[in-house]
Amino acid sequence: MTVARGGREAGALRVLVLADDLIWATRLVGQLRTLGADPVRLGSVDAFAVALADAAPAGPPDARSMHAVVDLTARSYDGLAAVRLAAAAGFRVLCVGQHDDHVQRRAALVAGAERVFAYRKLFEDGHATLAAWLGVPAPATGSLTVPASSEVPAR
Repeated sequence: MTVARGGREAGALRVLVLADDLIWATRLVGQLRTLGADPVRLGSVDAFAVALADAAPAGPPDARSMHAVVDLTARSYDGLAAVRLAAAAGFRVLCVGQHDDHVQRRAALVAGAERVFAYRKLFEDGHATLAAWLGVPAPATGSLTVPASSEVPAR
């Protein structure tokens, strides 16, 4: 696991979330928090690049411990370029996007994403889907808690 730095939850699995849409970013961050992860929301590719470099361990990267979620439908950055950047840094990458954009979904897989899910899949089954991807137990039905804050500032 990647250990959180900078006063964040020590020992929690850090997951970088690149999303410029506040609604989906908040939903993803909330789902990751309920799984015990330490999500870091980033709203720009520049901040994402800095966070990728910051999170990379010294020596060879351990791709099993570094995770990034990239929203492919962003208006302010190139989602496929962000996937390539994260994959090149040794991160496991999960993408979210439109269910009917098969070309972009295939391109994300070619760029280095492990999986590409439609927004609807994460809306309906997000906790179980994210838990399986992270390799952590899914919370029992009815045991989910609301994140401490509904506002998720981007860096």
